[in-house]
Amino acid sequence: MIETFADRDSLADAAADFIAGRLAAGGLFVATGGSTPGPVYDRLARRDLPWARIVVTLTDERRVDPDAEESNERLVRERLFVGPAAVARFLPLRDPQAAEALLGPHLPAAVTLMGMGPDGHVASLFPGGAELAEGLSGQGLVMPVAMSGQPPFVARITLTKRALLQTGLIVLAVTGDDKREVLERIAADPAYAPPAAAFLRLSEVPVRTLWAA
Repeated sequence: MIETFADRDSLADAAADFIAGRLAAGGLFVATGGSTPGPVYDRLARRDLPWARIVVTLTDERRVDPDAEESNERLVRERLFVGPAAVARFLPLRDPQAAEALLGPHLPAAVTLMGMGPDGHVASLFPGGAELAEGLSGQGLVMPVAMSGQPPFVARITLTKRALLQTGLIVLAVTGDDKREVLERIAADPAYAPPAAAFLRLSEVPVRTLWAA
């Protein structure tokens, strides 16, 4: 089911509510990059949560300097790790082996925030990508992606489906009419199977799909 909101502020409010509810006792928060989650992080940073007991990592990361504009880590540090939330612990995605070793002990996550591209990609699992099969069916938690299917066209690191499904809740926050069409097609056409479909057609993990124009 697609939960529709009147505007992007309302979507950000709802996403922050769902995430904060899952983090009330602490735990792992798997965050994401892109344009939609920034306002969600602004709201979360103001919540009265046990930040010292919260660990944050990313669904995926671009292989750029952590201070680069394209860095998802930079987005999280600037928008979420503010005020009281600054005491939360961050697990970076820079080296796949190191990230896998750090991540494993913190799974399952309390909550995971995901976005979706207009091609139906989630995290750095891209349609037609050379690593897609491994990302959807492999046994690892973290893997490198040699080249992204969307700008910026740089190498990435991503959590796999196996890692992303180890969570209490997936919040999929999506904006734009083009992405709404992807969501509706996934729901209506079983033969249409972009990477996002592997998460939206789940029964074992609850998914809340939030959309605003």
